[in-house]
Amino acid sequence: MSHEIRLAFEHPAARARATAPEGPLDRISVRDHVVEVEIGAFQAERGTTQRVCFNIVVEVRPPEAPLSDDVDRILSYDRVTEAIAAALAEERLNLLETLAERIAERILWEPQAMRCFVRIEKLDRGPGALGVEIVRSVADLATRATPLPDTTPRPHVVFLSNEAVRSANLGRWLDQLQARAEPVILCVGHPDTPAPHTGHRMTQRRVDLLALEQNAWVLAGRDDRCVVVATRTELDWAMKHGQISVWAPSKIVLDAVDGPRTGPESPVDLAAWFAGYIEASDLLLIGEAPPAASRVPVLLQDIARSGL
Repeated sequence: MSHEIRLAFEHPAARARATAPEGPLDRISVRDHVVEVEIGAFQAERGTTQRVCFNIVVEVRPPEAPLSDDVDRILSYDRVTEAIAAALAEERLNLLETLAERIAERILWEPQAMRCFVRIEKLDRGPGALGVEIVRSVADLATRATPLPDTTPRPHVVFLSNEAVRSANLGRWLDQLQARAEPVILCVGHPDTPAPHTGHRMTQRRVDLLALEQNAWVLAGRDDRCVVVATRTELDWAMKHGQISVWAPSKIVLDAVDGPRTGPESPVDLAAWFAGYIEASDLLLIGEAPPAASRVPVLLQDIARSGL
């Protein structure tokens, strides 16, 4: 009995190990994540915030192939903390139990997640921590009619010509982009210096992709707000946190199952493919001709009209 009582108060990671199903499962955890939030059914808890502590463990499917140190192939810790933030942002809640259910549900819609332990504790309601803990699995989602809506924002994808990148007014124009409600992802073309020629189609594709990434770093060097981003995980995080991203295309292009029909030798067409891939609201071209095709609306501006 003493062992059972001790285990009941252990961190959810220990609870997960003690109740592990057959077969090994990997686990990720978020420990002691404290948020100031208004929550509670009592009148004294209304109109004021209190500290709430989250401890979450997610059991995930073992990888079917080597991870190759690829962040897009794992369940990111950001997905866990984003599930907390999204559940808190929905509405003011009375019960920790309701909050725990919503967090677990959001996490379990992630394709890697199998089982989720959520412990939530109020830290300011008494001399100790007052809380709840729930355990949910993907089987519990079978009673849900539809998955949760995707909350990933739809960004503006903006293609900057080299003339725009070099402009002395670049910072002022980035101010205007940053003021938009939707996130912004910047794309660039080849640098003015030609890329080396390899004489082989596949190796040339790699070289041309790297040339685009070199130009992305040139843009990032012009303004500290521009952060070069290569993975879908990084892009999702950046879009949700108001970061101006500059797309480094190699990883996403080379990993795509349904990749672009045109290669990096046509940067505008590649940007149009990326805008469709990322489900952008539109593609704005500054100082460039329109692409051959695009799944999203295309807007054109010349350098003079853009203020650059």
